[in-house]
Amino acid sequence: MVTSGNPAGTDAAYATCLRLAREHYENFPVASWLMPPAARPHVAAIYAFARIADDFADEGRREPADRLALLDMWQQRLDAAARGEVTPTNNLQDDAVFVALAATLRQHPPYAGRGFSRADSGVMRSLLSDLLSAFRQDVTTTRYENWDSVLDYCRRSANPVGRLMLLVTGNHDPVRASQSDALCTALQLTNFWQDLARDWASGRLYVPLDLVRAHGARIEDLDSGRWTPEWSSALRDAGDRTHALFAAGRPVADGVRGRLRLELRSTWLGGHRILDRLAEADYDVFHARPSLAWPDAARIAAGALLWRRSA
Repeated sequence: MVTSGNPAGTDAAYATCLRLAREHYENFPVASWLMPPAARPHVAAIYAFARIADDFADEGRREPADRLALLDMWQQRLDAAARGEVTPTNNLQDDAVFVALAATLRQHPPYAGRGFSRADSGVMRSLLSDLLSAFRQDVTTTRYENWDSVLDYCRRSANPVGRLMLLVTGNHDPVRASQSDALCTALQLTNFWQDLARDWASGRLYVPLDLVRAHGARIEDLDSGRWTPEWSSALRDAGDRTHALFAAGRPVADGVRGRLRLELRSTWLGGHRILDRLAEADYDVFHARPSLAWPDAARIAAGALLWRRSA
């Protein structure tokens, strides 16, 4: 058994996580120069942990039972890392992830009473466990009956990311955490509406079924890629709710310090721009999936610099 107390080994482990993050960078602010330098190794460790777990849950690569077993193993290694323990395996990359994660967990002790903590662990470990819970749900669930069930999934799949970023940058408090939750949920929902056609091709639908029925939309139309007025109506309803969450989450970019403020402003502006594009296209992603281009990047950069504080 190896502990996380070896500085040289810990530095090498963080370097492995940073390399993994930069190779597989998606929407996690690991490689961004806007992320405070002191926080980057911790963010990279969290990203590497989540990236590999997400790969475990990836459909089409393994049988569901095998995916769930790998996620259970990842949970066990997380629990051990929270105790400062990393048992070597024949996978050096995975071992490095947990050496780095154990060091991060040790440097950011438990914060009780923040809504995600458990009696026997800190908030950070609980947030990482929530991510694993969402990955398990990805294996077992392909439909959501109502809005609350979708929001509960976002609470575990998206919201932990924002809270973890607040923790490692020293910006975590109940008000900011609540605002971050709203923003992260809005970003996750926007991605669901943006990827509706892709998800449906994989047999997955995140639009709540009661919302589908309320607007008279027919599931069968998705099989033929037929975008109907009823589906547009259902997605406009979902989009309006998502816009409200963006509004509720906007103040988090006003309440943090330094470079992270610009990072959060840019994140908010980019997600909101995608949602606006979806609304302009009547949410018909079967014919065109909106994405951001270089002109949008310039617009977002200008918006981040000229940002007006929320009322």
